[in-house]
Amino acid sequence: MAEAVAATPPPPAARTPPSGAQAVQRALGLLHCFQDNGPELSASDLARRTGLSVSTAHRLARTLVSMEFLEQNQLTARYRLGPAVAELGQLSFHQRGLHLAAPELAVLARRTGATADLAIRSGQHALILVGDSVRPDSGLGLRRPLHSTALGKVLLAWPDPADPVPGLPAGHPLRSFTARTIVDPAQLAAELDRVRQAGHALNDRESADGVRTVAVPVLDAEGQARFALAVRSTPERLTAERLPEALREAHGCAAALRVLLLPPDQRPRPQ
Repeated sequence: MAEAVAATPPPPAARTPPSGAQAVQRALGLLHCFQDNGPELSASDLARRTGLSVSTAHRLARTLVSMEFLEQNQLTARYRLGPAVAELGQLSFHQRGLHLAAPELAVLARRTGATADLAIRSGQHALILVGDSVRPDSGLGLRRPLHSTALGKVLLAWPDPADPVPGLPAGHPLRSFTARTIVDPAQLAAELDRVRQAGHALNDRESADGVRTVAVPVLDAEGQARFALAVRSTPERLTAERLPEALREAHGCAAALRVLLLPPDQRPRPQ
């Protein structure tokens, strides 16, 4: 059972780049065009998705091909991600220790009889990196809206203070997915206060009918949620009576993940 999945996001909203960084920002925007794991893209496709001219998109794509961040199909002249992206992705995955998280999530899923996922924040979404919602055919994790999901609420409630936009951007519209979705910013702020006080977040049919999710943070020594950990099922299976046990299991898993994923100097001190 999956929560509502947002449409493939555009490249992250542009921030004012430092002098001379425009070409880098545009090139990275081209790479973001491939996030949906769709078919190969032409220069025209890249131009349309990024708002660049076709000539500029083609020039940047050719530069990325020369650095192996993109590959070009010699028969169709269309582009796909290159081996440099795969190599860096694998390095990042292992440097974060995420290859160690899967066994813990499998135990959590077995003990709760629910779906277990681990996510980080990516722009205005919670990006699942490990767990039952990672697609086995592509290894691609689902992106979930921050305001309507338990994962997202955790990441909003314990944000990275260094993030230029630790919450949702001012004026950011809160999309309604069900009649229960919080779409008022003041109500969302109050909800995040409750999340911090409770130490966990609940999504009770806010992202999709028939979905109930509870999520807890994996906190570092500074009180930032480096990851969000969720247990997801249906209201009929994840009942109010079973929620406390699911929470205990989730908190236990989060404690194990702090040891596996965070360096010793970044872990919270024992109480």
